[in-house]
Amino acid sequence: MSETQRPVDLKATLNLPKTDFSMKANLPQNEPKWLGFWEEMRIYEKIREVRRGAPTYVLHDGPPYANGPIHLGHALNKCLKDFVVKSKTMAGFDSPYVPGWDCHGLPIEIKVDESLGRKKLQMNPLEVRRECRAYAQKYLDLQREQFKRIGVFGRFDNPYSTMSKEYESVIVRTLFDFFENGFVYKGLRPVYWCIFDKTALAEAEVEYAQHTSPSVYVKYRLTSAPEKIHPALSGKRVNTIIWTTTPWTLPASMAVAFHPDFEYIALEQDYEAYIVAAALEEATRTNTGLQRAKVIARFPGTAMEYATFAHPFLDRSILGVLADYVTTEQGTGAVHTAPSHGADDFYTGVRYQLDQTCNVDEAGRLHNGLPEYEGRTVFKANQPIIELLKARGVLMGESRIEHSYPHCWRCHNPIIFRATEQWFIAMETPMQSAEGRSSTLRERTLEEIKKVKWDPAWGEERISNMIATRPDWCISRQRVWGVPIAIFLCKGCREPLNSKEVNQRVVDLFAREGTDAWYQHESHELLPAGIECPKCRNTQFMKEMDIIDVWFESGCSHAAVLGREPSLPWPSDLYLEGGDQHRGWFHSSLLCAVGTRDQAPYRMVATSGWTLDPQGRAMSKSLGNVVDPVDIAKRLGGEIVRMWVASVDFREDVHGSEELMQRVAENYRKIRNTFRFILSNLHDFDPEQHQIPFDKMSGLDQYMLLQTTDLLTIARNWYEEFEFHRVYQKLNEFCTVDLSAIYF
Repeated sequence: MSETQRPVDLKATLNLPKTDFSMKANLPQNEPKWLGFWEEMRIYEKIREVRRGAPTYVLHDGPPYANGPIHLGHALNKCLKDFVVKSKTMAGFDSPYVPGWDCHGLPIEIKVDESLGRKKLQMNPLEVRRECRAYAQKYLDLQREQFKRIGVFGRFDNPYSTMSKEYESVIVRTLFDFFENGFVYKGLRPVYWCIFDKTALAEAEVEYAQHTSPSVYVKYRLTSAPEKIHPALSGKRVNTIIWTTTPWTLPASMAVAFHPDFEYIALEQDYEAYIVAAALEEATRTNTGLQRAKVIARFPGTAMEYATFAHPFLDRSILGVLADYVTTEQGTGAVHTAPSHGADDFYTGVRYQLDQTCNVDEAGRLHNGLPEYEGRTVFKANQPIIELLKARGVLMGESRIEHSYPHCWRCHNPIIFRATEQWFIAMETPMQSAEGRSSTLRERTLEEIKKVKWDPAWGEERISNMIATRPDWCISRQRVWGVPIAIFLCKGCREPLNSKEVNQRVVDLFAREGTDAWYQHESHELLPAGIECPKCRNTQFMKEMDIIDVWFESGCSHAAVLGREPSLPWPSDLYLEGGDQHRGWFHSSLLCAVGTRDQAPYRMVATSGWTLDPQGRAMSKSLGNVVDPVDIAKRLGGEIVRMWVASVDFREDVHGSEELMQRVAENYRKIRNTFRFILSNLHDFDPEQHQIPFDKMSGLDQYMLLQTTDLLTIARNWYEEFEFHRVYQKLNEFCTVDLSAIYF
C-alpha cells in the first residue's frame, strides 16, 4: 500500500439500517403517554376546527348502560365506531363523535336497592334518585376513561347523558308530541300486590324473606305440527315441560317462553318426546323421571316460536313465544307465561298480543276457573291445582323448595303480581304523512324502513317483521329512577289533562330544574291558576308517578343530540350497534322519530354480531372465558384490542380469547418490524437527491409501487364499505409476503 492510499471505509459503501423507531412498542407503558399528550394538545378539538365547513358525516352513538365496567362487546362497538369516524375524517368529512350514556332504569335502581337495604324504606323518592344518580355517574366516568384508554376519539368532555336536564326535557317534549297527537292511552300491567292489605306496593315496600313453595314440573302437549320444529319429531307425540313454584298462576297461563339463543333438545322415552333446554338436560332428567330418555333432536329456541300447545287442564291453546329472560339457572328452559302475574310475562304478552285478563281479585281469590280452585286464595289454591295436574296425567315431578320470595314490609306476608293500568303508545293511531296521506304509526314506520340502507341487508326484513307484528308500546314503569310520565290526572274523573300550555310549562321546568322537580312540587304549584278538566270541569289534579320506559328515553337521543349545531345535522348518517338492537335502540329510535317527525332518524343502520369464546359460548365469569379489554390494554396494549376488532368480520358473531389476543399481538409485532425495517433504510434518504423516476426503477421496484397503489385504492374502498377485516388481512399479507418475503 502506498503512502497516498487510504484504507477504504467499507462501512460507507453499505446501506446500514438506522432508526430511533424501537423494535418493541411497549404499548402498555407508552399508550397512556400518547393519550395524555393528545388530550393536552386537544387533538380531537383541532380536528374539528380543521374540518369545520366540510361535508358532514354523522355516526350517532347508541348509549351504553352506565352500570359497570366495559366488556369486550363494548370494545368491539366503540372501536368499530372509531374506525368509521376516523376514516371518514381522513376522507375529508367533518365527522364529529358525541358519545352518550343510558343512565336511568331498573338495573341501576336494583343495585342501589341492594346497597341501601332496609334503609331505603325510610328514604323518600328524591333521596333514592340522588343515590341512583351518583351510581350512574360513577360508572359513566369509569366507562369514559376506559373508552379513551383504547384510543376512542370523541367529545368526551361534553357527552350526552339521559339523566341531564337538557336530555330529560327532550324526553318529555317527545312524550307530549305523542300525547298531543292522540297516541297515548292507558292499559293493564302487573304490579306487586299484597292480598292481605289489599293494596299495591311500591318497590320500596317489598322485602325478601325465605319462603317454602311447591316446585312442580308440568308437561304441555304440542298441538301444532312437530315436523316444523325438527324433522325427527314428525309423527311423534311431543310435549314441552315447564317448571313453576306458583301453581296458582297456571289458570292464567297463556304461553310458554323459550330463549331464542339457547339450544333445545327433544328427549324421547316411552313413545313420547319432551322438549327442554340442552343445558338443563341432566337436571330435567333427574326431576322428571326421564333418566332413560334418548336425545332424538337438537334445534335452536327460535324453532319454538308460534308453536302451539294444549293447556294442561283448561280448554285453551298455549302459544310458543321467545323471551330473553329465560335462563338455564334452574327449571327446564321452557317458562310458563301468565301475562297478568309477572312483569316479564306481561311484556311478552304485549309483544304477542296475549290475553292479559286478571282473574285474581284484590283479596287474592281466583275466579272464572274450575271448581277445584274457584274462590280459593292464591296460596291455598296451589295444592288443589297440583292434585288436578296429577288427575290429568300432566304432572312430571313434584317437591318443595325454600327460596327468597318477596313479602309485604307492612304485614310480612308473601305477595303476588297482579295486573293494573299502564300507559301505552298506540301503533294504529292515524297520522298525517308528509305527502298528506293518512296512515298509522305502524304503516309510516314500515314505509320509512324501506328508505334506510341496512347492513347486513337482512336487517330490513328483521325490523320490518318486528314493527309489523308488534303490539302497542307500553311506556310506563313503576319505578323511581327515571323520567316521570309528566301527565296530570283529573281527581274527579281520572281523565288525563292534555293541554299544550301545561305540557310546555313542564318541558321548560325540567330544562331548568331537571325531573326531580316533579317530586319536589305539588300539582297546584305546577299548573296555571284556574285550569279545569275539559271533561268534568273539576279543578283538582294529581300527578302521574310512573316513569317512562328507558327504551323510550334512549329512542329520543336523535332529538337530544342532532340538529342542534351545523356539524351535527339531523338525521344521522349511521347507527352502528349489535344485532339485538333491531328490537332495542334501532326500534325505539325509529318509532320516536317517525311518530314525531314523520321520518327515520338514520340513513343507514349497520349491525354487529355477538362476542363469544372460540367454542361459540357467551362470555361469563362462571365459565372462566371472559376477555377483559381493559386488562388486555394494560398487559398487551389498547392497540391490540383495536387490531383484534379490525381483524374480525363484525357482521358475524366474533370470537375472543387470550390466545386470539396473543396471536393479534404477534401480528402487530410483525407489522411493526416491517415498518421499522423500512424506516431504518430511509434514515438518510433525501427525496431531492435520491428520488428515481418510475421508468428508471428496477422491475421489482415498479412492481412494489404498483402493489402499494393497489393496496391504498382497495383499502379506501373497503373503509367506505366498513370492511375493516379485509383491510387488516390485506395489510398483514402485504407486510409479511409482498414486503418481507419478496421485496426485502
